[in-house]
Amino acid sequence: MSRIVMKFGGTSVGNTERIRNVAKRIIGETAKGHEIVVVVSAMGKTTDELMSLAGDLSSEPSKREMDMLLSTGEQVTIALLTMALQHMGQDAVSFTGWQAGIGTESVHRNARIEHIDTVRMEQALSDGKVVVVAGFQGLDAYGEITTLGRGGSDTTAVAIAAALRAEQCDIYTDVDGIYTSDPRYVDGARKLQELSYDEMLELANLGAGVLHPRAVEFAKNYCMPLSVRSSLSEDTGTILLEEPTMEKNLVVRGVAFEPEIVRITVGYEVPFNGSLAKIFTTLAKHHVNVDIIVQSIMEGVQPSVSFSIKKEDFAETIQVLESKKAELGYQSTNFEVGLAKVSIVGSGMVSNPGVAAQMFDRLRKEGIPVKMVSTSEIKVSVVVPESAMLQATNALHDEFGLAAVRV
Repeated sequence: MSRIVMKFGGTSVGNTERIRNVAKRIIGETAKGHEIVVVVSAMGKTTDELMSLAGDLSSEPSKREMDMLLSTGEQVTIALLTMALQHMGQDAVSFTGWQAGIGTESVHRNARIEHIDTVRMEQALSDGKVVVVAGFQGLDAYGEITTLGRGGSDTTAVAIAAALRAEQCDIYTDVDGIYTSDPRYVDGARKLQELSYDEMLELANLGAGVLHPRAVEFAKNYCMPLSVRSSLSEDTGTILLEEPTMEKNLVVRGVAFEPEIVRITVGYEVPFNGSLAKIFTTLAKHHVNVDIIVQSIMEGVQPSVSFSIKKEDFAETIQVLESKKAELGYQSTNFEVGLAKVSIVGSGMVSNPGVAAQMFDRLRKEGIPVKMVSTSEIKVSVVVPESAMLQATNALHDEFGLAAVRV
């Protein structure tokens, strides 16, 4: 008897009718003889609605209380889904994240899973029950409720699959797989049959919202077969593997984009007395995620370091820098808003030089200025004006032939 972890996103459980459909799908898997653990998100837009309620009461609600509030969304879903399963004759039990034994670090709003005590889940599975677990949440060592950040239910599902030594983990969502780019905004975007863990990790980190980056990390670290598929159809979706066997002739396999990027520039007096380590260690201690970094030290010019962050981290970043100005030893800070990041990803880029040049040439022809650049073996990212984000994405999708059917 094999174990399967099934994760259903918010749209898949957005109302009671969809919850019934999910329950039927789960029962279909148990009928095949599988032991099933189900991880669910909050229903529909519940998380957004809860955040709006908090915003009505406070412009800066405490992160602890936000975790207390937001964790209730998934608790509603697990109870309703378990009721649906029981009504259909399937024995089932619901667990919150902490009841399922999910232990996290002591960080509110964006905690990482540190360990999972599987005893209660193992016992329930041995009793023939479907286990329904609230995604996105856990408990730290001090008994505080924590949440895992946006998309954290994906991470919950893959982490549980690894801890239970499941045969596979299936992520069910409102799309039928992973596309070459977001089909809502990119003409000709098409579904990929297979994708490597590394490629998906880059795409997830670069703005593709289909999977949470930490979920992909878990899948890669534990070699967990992971599929992304539709909750409304029987299609196989996209399978994540260590080494894809299909579409190997694609040099670039996806184009990702992310709006609301801010570039911050920190200037120093001449002679240079700043420390990159000090700046980024300080920001890291405050859990500010810094992306692209560019340092400039030229004779006769004020030394500076520029870096990009998400708009949501802007206020905290400025506050941290200002509070540590004397310690960090910088002279001034400037910032530029209204930016976006556009990236191309593909494992074939390693053995195909000239991909970055081709990318920059197409952007030049489109009249799109490039503000910052970051590269790795399998990706090239550029920061461009946000007003040109979708133009750049569509142009690069066309430039690398991603709309064409490949075999």
